[in-house]
Amino acid sequence: MSRRATYLKKSALFLIAVILIAGAAGIAPSQDRDSRKMAEAAKEAQKAADAFTEIMNVPEKAIPQSLLDKAAAIAVFPDVIKAGFIVGGRGGHGLISRRVKGGWGAPAAFDLGGGSVGLQIGATKTDFVLLFMNDEALGGLLKDKFEIGAEGSAVAGPVGRTAAASTDALLKAQIISYSRSKGLFAGLEIKGVVIKPDDDENVAVYGMKAREILSPAQPWSMAKMPAEVRIFPRTLARYSTGR
Repeated sequence: MSRRATYLKKSALFLIAVILIAGAAGIAPSQDRDSRKMAEAAKEAQKAADAFTEIMNVPEKAIPQSLLDKAAAIAVFPDVIKAGFIVGGRGGHGLISRRVKGGWGAPAAFDLGGGSVGLQIGATKTDFVLLFMNDEALGGLLKDKFEIGAEGSAVAGPVGRTAAASTDALLKAQIISYSRSKGLFAGLEIKGVVIKPDDDENVAVYGMKAREILSPAQPWSMAKMPAEVRIFPRTLARYSTGR
């Protein structure tokens, strides 16, 4: 073999090695990142499920069953931090599931921030539960950003199994909101709060964005849902399945 042919062969082998190493270097961080995102998603699903369970475990102070059974979707944002609202950054992170036949669909990850949340903004950490009562409210979640008060009206919800849930305001409301801080759970009117999908996490978990996960055309079943996030819809189903 000529010196030139030997040189070309070695060059070709070197280039192939470089390409393979570069490819591996590109794939490994991505795989690590996705596994980290899945681990984070599992923690967040458990945290949201635990917050909802704690709220509903005291029937006399929980969300009325009649409202739960009418909700088209439920959002839980646990441990929302006051500073996030004040500086305009991410105040909190949570999950939203829409009702599907026989239960609740795959939860999509969202961020919550901005706006005013009444007196309880002074608390260090606050859990928020939002009931989206109709398709119009759900439509807002399919956008890149949804502002409560500007695009969808929210009212403070009643608390307890004997609470009246049939006032005109509640019947017309798109979103019914609640908060819990330092053990106190109550309805709370919120305005200017922005809900944005965390599509970094959604794509890592599902390979798709929030609008696709929550789309009524998306036939998500529990069997297809990643095991890491099933705890959240399963928890919602313990308290409401029908509509």
